Amino acid sequence: MPLGHQSKPDDRADAGWKIDDDTFERFSQVFDAFNRSGWDDTVKSEKSDAFWASYAQPLHEWRKARGFRRRDYALRNAAWWGTDFFSERMEAEDRMEGFLDPLSALRDGSNEPEPFESSEAASIEIKQVALLMGADLAGIAAADERWLYTESVSIKEGGPKPNTMDPSLDKVIVIGQAMDASLNATAPSALAGAATGLGYSHDVITLLLISQYIRNLGYEAVPTLNDTALAIPYAIKAGLGEYGRHGLVITPEYGPNVRFGKIFTNLPLEIDVPIRFGVEEMCNICQACSTACPSQAITYDKPSAKLHNISNIPGITKWTTDAEACFGYWAKINSDCSVCIRVCPYTRDYDSFVDRLWARLAGGRFRRLALLWDQKSGRGDRVSPKDWWDLDPGETRVEITNKPEER
Repeated sequence: MPLGHQSKPDDRADAGWKIDDDTFERFSQVFDAFNRSGWDDTVKSEKSDAFWASYAQPLHEWRKARGFRRRDYALRNAAWWGTDFFSERMEAEDRMEGFLDPLSALRDGSNEPEPFESSEAASIEIKQVALLMGADLAGIAAADERWLYTESVSIKEGGPKPNTMDPSLDKVIVIGQAMDASLNATAPSALAGAATGLGYSHDVITLLLISQYIRNLGYEAVPTLNDTALAIPYAIKAGLGEYGRHGLVITPEYGPNVRFGKIFTNLPLEIDVPIRFGVEEMCNICQACSTACPSQAITYDKPSAKLHNISNIPGITKWTTDAEACFGYWAKINSDCSVCIRVCPYTRDYDSFVDRLWARLAGGRFRRLALLWDQKSGRGDRVSPKDWWDLDPGETRVEITNKPEER
């Protein structure tokens, strides 16, 4: 954990979210904005169709703007291929693994469960294995039916299909995969989309490797990416970070520049506790993501139970983004956005002493000074995609993240 993040357990039952049991409703994946672009004319358009097509086949027309040229899309789509391979391999069986269905490319395991000295020992071991297999972060939460999708989506029928999880798999291992900060620094661009694709592609392989290890020990493991259940509540409950104004999990190690995956298992594990290190207090005074959001999808207001549309979950008081507006901008620029990640003051290099010093200020009573420092520093300014491509072979990517946009 970076120096200065004075992390402590979060004793609030829902890790910062106030849930009203009378109005809360579990979420159907049918109403996710991405899935709505396939059936709901509020979201579906020629631009959204072109957006999805651009990932599935080479484009023959290219925008002249830097970051949206042929090589940018070529890199983005290559980065996504690891995820796409698994999502497409079972389409004939009405499965889109990693997005609508759990990953299934696993061998059968042992029939004799390996005994552990204690749940604490098992947890230490599985986290060690997770990091070895490629995870940058790992935590453990209790399975919670509230975050399980009530329905998945049938790609054949275009409507709902059952979504179930064995209740005996009562633990959830959550892994975090850091995304490439120098790619995200060029957002919005197709080049920045490569950071997202790489995060997911690495996540898929890591989830499968960890799950196979668990199965080899004689326990059950169901690896899931964006499918099956909401990842953000699990990441928070697993102690990996705090919820931010932009609707993302802010981690002490990488800020919001992380992708999460989940493994449902019956491995006897010790549950982690949510943490607090000043994110809520910083987000209360920082509106960087709201101001920078091209689609104005991020609220300036205090947390509330306000619903923008059917892509939001009722009954929770929190910062809630407008998913329709957000995805509409993605379709407009023909790539995912990530501007909110780029401008977030927690997106920084915590290997740097200066950034660790910033974290110390941000985690305490001098957070307003930390915010002013961030605003004056130029950190978070968009980097020209040309700068990324023009790096010398031996140059590190991180070194260019604060260079100004070429005008």
